[in-house]
Amino acid sequence: MIDIKVPTVGESISEVTLLKWTKKDGEWVERDEVIAELESEKATFEVNAEKAGILTTIGKEGDTILIGDVLAKIDETAKKPEGAVTAAAPKEEPKKVTANEAPVTSVANDVKASPVASAMIADRKVNTNEIKASGVGGKIMKQDVLQAIANPGKKVFAAGSDLFSRNVRNEKMSALRKTISRRLVESKNTTAMLTTFNEVDMTRIMETRKAFKDKFKESHGVNLGFMSFFAKACAIALGEWPSVNAYIDGDQILYHDYADISIAVSTPRGLTVPVIRNVESLSMAEIEKAVLVLAGKARDSKLTAEELQGGTFTITNGGVFGSLMSTPIINIPQSAILGMHKIQERPMAINGQVIIRPMMYIALSYDHRIIDGRESVSFLVRVKELLENPELMLIGKDPVKALLEL
Repeated sequence: MIDIKVPTVGESISEVTLLKWTKKDGEWVERDEVIAELESEKATFEVNAEKAGILTTIGKEGDTILIGDVLAKIDETAKKPEGAVTAAAPKEEPKKVTANEAPVTSVANDVKASPVASAMIADRKVNTNEIKASGVGGKIMKQDVLQAIANPGKKVFAAGSDLFSRNVRNEKMSALRKTISRRLVESKNTTAMLTTFNEVDMTRIMETRKAFKDKFKESHGVNLGFMSFFAKACAIALGEWPSVNAYIDGDQILYHDYADISIAVSTPRGLTVPVIRNVESLSMAEIEKAVLVLAGKARDSKLTAEELQGGTFTITNGGVFGSLMSTPIINIPQSAILGMHKIQERPMAINGQVIIRPMMYIALSYDHRIIDGRESVSFLVRVKELLENPELMLIGKDPVKALLEL
């Protein structure tokens, strides 16, 4: 019998949370097969079986476990049960469904529902947002649909609860949520935070995306999104205004001659900020690929501690949730964070005429101890200029002025 212990994941980390067992107690496991997922205050990571054998699990999902504690035991002397599938065994190909065989429902692809529930939703045209799922993994079941139909305009807050409920539920804070809480309070208490605002006319970027999105996808294999434009614009502006890209370290100021930009990603377990390294040296396609990879890892809780550390500046996009304006909190030890918001058509006065334009408010929260008002405002104005004139990102200035050496 061998012990599987919680590995060391960082010098300052003394405990982790057991998120879930990927193999069951008493189940046969192969060597190097993932048996559990753990979460530290910085990242989520997997634990692998060191030997093949019968697994004995210790602890329950949600438990807090100290580094070095025994997480599980494996009986490597046990014989492999008949019919046990090895990790390398080929998986059975899923049955392909033709267009004629595919069920037709009005349930969106990202909504999980049982076949009966799907049929009822489609037949009754029930808004899935009004249904509280009670099935495993958030699956909508038949009784959930019946509950929604029987009480139109009324809804319960949690699966399994009743109308007029007075229930209060206790839930232990995860290690990640504790870290988020601590860092946000620390940021508010240790920085002289101030926010400056501006607005961006997104016409040119939207026209560029419309004109080149298909060719871009064909050439690079990724979609052309807004984040690459904002990341590239910020990287250029950070090079021109170094204090926005700097840290305070005691009585020293650390200036960074590169732009490692953290991208805030919301996940079911909380906010994470993976880092794109050397954005100033990346192409638009390389930025989009990095965003895609990091966002996918964040959603699947596969980010490593290294991918979450060392950013020099942060971009957060509240616009995906409908936010029109906000004051983002600095991601310490960084000195500034840019907030993107919802694009909304508004009447704008342009050359004496009122024209409808797609506008976005942008906000820069900054640490006034290191960044002065002139620097913060000038940085944000430069970002605005680059976004409204994407061609400036290529050479940094107006082509005609460059020609005239102005």
